[in-house]
This record gives sequence, structure tokens and C-alpha cells, in this order.
Amino acid sequence: MTYNPGALEAVLAAAVGAESSLVDELRWVFLESAQDRFSALRAADQTNDWVAAAVRLKSLAASFGALRLLDAANFALAAAPGNRQAIARIDRALSALCPELPD
Repeated sequence: MTYNPGALEAVLAAAVGAESSLVDELRWVFLESAQDRFSALRAADQTNDWVAAAVRLKSLAASFGALRLLDAANFALAAAPGNRQAIARIDRALSALCPELPD
């Protein structure tokens, strides 16, 4: 899957138009939700919890056109709970979307 850093911005602009304050607000809602789902994934120690968190993250990423995050969530779906490579891929994808996003 190709990473398109402008995809998130295009989806947000299509959803709310050119009003930058709404785009900014929607971007932060998306990023906070993605971070929450990532936290749930990191905390998952059972396969069912891991898969549920990965599916939620994948769905969120798909809804907003965050292709690199979508790819990382797909990778996590195929991995065992706690897989360090899957966690690192998601962390990198989130960092690429917003480097100043808090942990």
C-alpha cells in the first residue's frame, strides 16, 4: 500500500470544506481516537482483545484515508498479541501523521 501524506487532509477537507478550524478539530479528534485505539492494542494480552483493537484501528484509518496506519493495523491483525514489530509499525504510522501527538 502506498503512503499518501495528503490523504488525511483531503478526506478532512472533503468532510468539512475549507474551514481550517473544523479541519484542525477533526484531525485532532481522529488522532486522539487513533491514539486511544493504539493504547488499547498495546494493553491487549489476549488474542480477542488484540484483534478487536487492531480492527478498530484499521477501520478508523480506512475511514480517514490514513493508508500507512491502515497497513500497520493490517500487519497487527496477522501478528500475535504484544508483537513488537506490529506495535512499532503503528507507532511510526501515527508519528508520521502527527509528530507532536502525545503518548
